[in-house]
Amino acid sequence: MFVRSSDGESELRFTAGECRIDDAEAKRIRGQAIVFNSRSVNLGGFFEIIAPEAVDRTLREAGDVRALVDHDTGKVLARTKSGTLMLKKGRNGLDVAIDPPNTTFSKDIQESLSRGDVSGMSFRFRVMPDGDSWDEEDGMLIRTVHDMTFDEVSVVSFPAYESTEAYVSKRALDRVRQFKRGRSVAWLMKEHRTRLAR
Repeated sequence: MFVRSSDGESELRFTAGECRIDDAEAKRIRGQAIVFNSRSVNLGGFFEIIAPEAVDRTLREAGDVRALVDHDTGKVLARTKSGTLMLKKGRNGLDVAIDPPNTTFSKDIQESLSRGDVSGMSFRFRVMPDGDSWDEEDGMLIRTVHDMTFDEVSVVSFPAYESTEAYVSKRALDRVRQFKRGRSVAWLMKEHRTRLAR
């Protein structure tokens, strides 16, 4: 789902990807942190699709990505810089492999994954300027992200953002409705980018 993160600029998404323990590889955690070409649920007035090329910038530039538990910066499971987090662009999404540390919180999340109590993933990203496009289909706006950077993937215990309003986009849409019902997609796109830049 969609929520503005604490840095005021990034966006967080809960994905349809799943996460699991790979018993064959010494408790390695495997999952799909980003799902490509899959329409999101309604994010407060629009749907979103992550295009396959959206992850290319971070992979090409070897960005330093961390794997966390529930977006908690105090619970780092792995990191690309240390070689404990592996990222691979697959046909359907961004596949991750996590070599977790021998810590209490890590053992807790591994146990929850093994039992099937936890299976979700989420990611934090920032859309690059002109990195998205907007279309309208059957009266509904669809945002496609083509170019972004991401610095975090998380194993999430609960899709907490399913009930969270899409704060940035909701405010933009409210302004659209107040100003003039049915304003252009181009105006909404500009307003959305302006809100994210603040």
